[in-house]
Amino acid sequence: MLAAFGTVEAVEYDPGARAIAEHRSGLAIRPCALPHDLPVPDRHYDLIALLDVLEHVEEDRASLAALGAKLKRDGRILVTVPALPWLWSHHDEVHHHKRRYTAQSLTEAVADAGLRVDRIGYFNTLLFPLALVRRVGAIVSGRATEDDRVPSRWLNAALRTVFAAERHLVGRVRLALGLSLFAVLSVPD
Repeated sequence: MLAAFGTVEAVEYDPGARAIAEHRSGLAIRPCALPHDLPVPDRHYDLIALLDVLEHVEEDRASLAALGAKLKRDGRILVTVPALPWLWSHHDEVHHHKRRYTAQSLTEAVADAGLRVDRIGYFNTLLFPLALVRRVGAIVSGRATEDDRVPSRWLNAALRTVFAAERHLVGRVRLALGLSLFAVLSVPD
């Protein structure tokens, strides 16, 4: 999809995930560990997409700073992260998350990295009530939910449809809350 706009390169820390990504994308994906093992020259990229990665990295601020160094003069970083620390659950632990963010905590991490937030907002808002009910249910019952199972085919299709419908809102309407945050970052002049 992004190849229509230019050359696409990818890096991945985990060998298993790297193999899956190579198979699905057809790209040669290089090993990389943030923040200190970025196998590309500085001032190289117009766009860096960091999609649901930052929450897995111990040094989030140093990683953002290192990625900022890889941007061309007018380059941007697109970041997505899980939102709202109070939604922390077994799901986060299973997926080796280090943190969830608020708009304020992500903005602070970006500023500490010497970058600027050009745009920030929540998404995955339409599914928020369903996730909230599941998380509260797990807290009340004292049992972790098995929300990592792939749902039945029909339920997965319905959830995908609801999630996809939100694409008409993100960027046009400021969503007050969501399961995830996005941010567009740049290097200050």
